[in-house]
Amino acid sequence: MQNILLVIDMQNDFIDGALGTKEAVAIVPAVKAKIENFDGPVLFTRDTHETCYMETQEGKNLPVPHCIRGTDGWQIRPELDALRTTEAIDKPTFGSKELGTILTEMNEKDEIGSITLIGLCTDICVISNAMLVKAFLPEVPIIVDSACCAGVTPESHENALKAMQVCQIKVV
Repeated sequence: MQNILLVIDMQNDFIDGALGTKEAVAIVPAVKAKIENFDGPVLFTRDTHETCYMETQEGKNLPVPHCIRGTDGWQIRPELDALRTTEAIDKPTFGSKELGTILTEMNEKDEIGSITLIGLCTDICVISNAMLVKAFLPEVPIIVDSACCAGVTPESHENALKAMQVCQIKVV
């Protein structure tokens, strides 16, 4: 039985770039330690937009270009990227259907005991992927390490954690 760690969108634009926050900067050392000490596969997602971002629904609702493919802001934080052993899962939307499919296939080969999510932003992509993973693998315990997550604001981070708890996602 394997445990999986999902590192959600730990990219420069979300840490100290276009959509960065002091809370995001503050979690980087804890995220690095979590990855280094995790016993099991570690998968990374990468928010990925194209140059036409502002023409998309997300761009119209969040008119801040970010994580444009190939830019520095799109890159996973270097000290975290150095720990990556598999290809990052590029995702054009908040939740990644590809991630759900990959985890389902992994579970068929070697049963998954738990899936832990860490990363950014708690209230957008972490919650979206936690709910998506719960839909793909409803019997696998889903955990969110709140010390390794940050939201758009501290309040929205807390709201997202509470919402996930109601949906039977364990918050530690």
